Amino acid sequence: MITLLAGLLILFFGYIFYSKYVEKQFAPDNRKTPAREMADGLDYVSMPMHKNLLIHLLNIAGLGPILGVIQGILFGPVAFILIPLGCILMGGVHDYFCGMISMRHKGAQVTELIREYLGKNFFRIFIILVSVMLMLVSVVFIYTAGDVMAERFLGQNDFSIQNPVMITIYTAIALYYILASMFPIDKIIGKFYPLFALTLIFGTLFIVIGFLTKGVSLTEINLARLNFHPQKLHILPVFFMTVSCGLLSGFHSTQATIISRTVESEFQGKKIFYGMMCLESLIAMVWAAASMHVYSNNLVPEGLVGSANVINIIADTFVAPYLAFIVTLAVVILPITSGDTALRALRLMIADIIKTKQSTIKGRLKIMAPVILVLVAVLIWAKYNSNSFSIIWRYFNFVNQLIAIPTFLYATVFLYKNGKNYFITLIPGLFYIFITSSFILNAKIGLNLPYITSEISGIFITALSLWMIYKNLLFKNNKCNTMIVNSDK
Repeated sequence: MITLLAGLLILFFGYIFYSKYVEKQFAPDNRKTPAREMADGLDYVSMPMHKNLLIHLLNIAGLGPILGVIQGILFGPVAFILIPLGCILMGGVHDYFCGMISMRHKGAQVTELIREYLGKNFFRIFIILVSVMLMLVSVVFIYTAGDVMAERFLGQNDFSIQNPVMITIYTAIALYYILASMFPIDKIIGKFYPLFALTLIFGTLFIVIGFLTKGVSLTEINLARLNFHPQKLHILPVFFMTVSCGLLSGFHSTQATIISRTVESEFQGKKIFYGMMCLESLIAMVWAAASMHVYSNNLVPEGLVGSANVINIIADTFVAPYLAFIVTLAVVILPITSGDTALRALRLMIADIIKTKQSTIKGRLKIMAPVILVLVAVLIWAKYNSNSFSIIWRYFNFVNQLIAIPTFLYATVFLYKNGKNYFITLIPGLFYIFITSSFILNAKIGLNLPYITSEISGIFITALSLWMIYKNLLFKNNKCNTMIVNSDK
């Protein structure tokens, strides 16, 4: 329990102090936000901070803070330290600058910010990666939410596409995704997300109450043995690819830019973007502790370790039967409320690229019709192939962490141009260049090179990237002629 408490203190005091320093580097002011200056009743809608807080929390909190830590805690109690440290120094910084820089550029999507700060070559590469990731998010979250609902609430054990019940559930979720991505943000998302967020918070709180009333068995950190993983997977880089939401997630960059169009004041940005990342990390810590308990007490069959089935075991272990359904409902809500905004983000990105106005249903359908066809095709393929989910999930994790890098890089350019401390974004960006490159070089889904070779190559790629960043991004920008922070005053 001491290690968990130490991690919680890192998270609490990190937010109190480091978020203030990060905010100071951006320097928010009283200018009009896109929500006030460009209101269109669809995507640019001014909403009160409490709604933005809860909506953004659900947007960013997919299955990552639960499924990711169920797998990540297998590395041992070191996870209780790495998760909050990663959140404070990387995840919160990433989300804050993505949302705030977007606000300074009229609510521009992450792809447009990449083109603005990193150039067309980066833009061409990452528009493909981001689009693929958002499509994978939507498919994976229809898949997982549908299966959990069918098993927990309808008693189904046949999850194949031949089961009419599964077809009905998948269709209902997909229709919700489409409607939520096309309707004005305050009509569906704005009305229901606060209630969904409260369900998530209460579901997590019930588990905490279970800790207090039933007790929880936690292993303490041991400096002589940091890695407890049963398969001897390496903390560097695998842990940082396994635990995304709660630590760092590139997917958040696509969600922060949605909320950048609904925030009423720049001074709310710290609580919305940085604060909700920390709250997501707190949720991840609770589920990590619950996972460690059920693993250490042998409550999880060997074949289910690290799987989504652990969610139901945790609910049944810590929560009374008549309340356990709320925990499961909260878990179902997470993928649903991230999948719909993934499609919304994809629509907005494509609209920005092809310059199609979204004020009419026709303009939105022009983009969404082909997106829906691709979504259905990928979902059908996934259901007809038994190992498709694990393949999609692994590639999603890789792409998810990969696309966090350009956000750190354009935030670095932004800070450099404005004479601020750009190391707070440059160092996390370089760290994840090392993590993603060494991972894909070593992983079976990548080049499958020996671990040492991959690590040395990752260091070389990171050093080369640092040289290219200074040569091609920073030294080409003159601090004196582009004070973007004050450009809209």
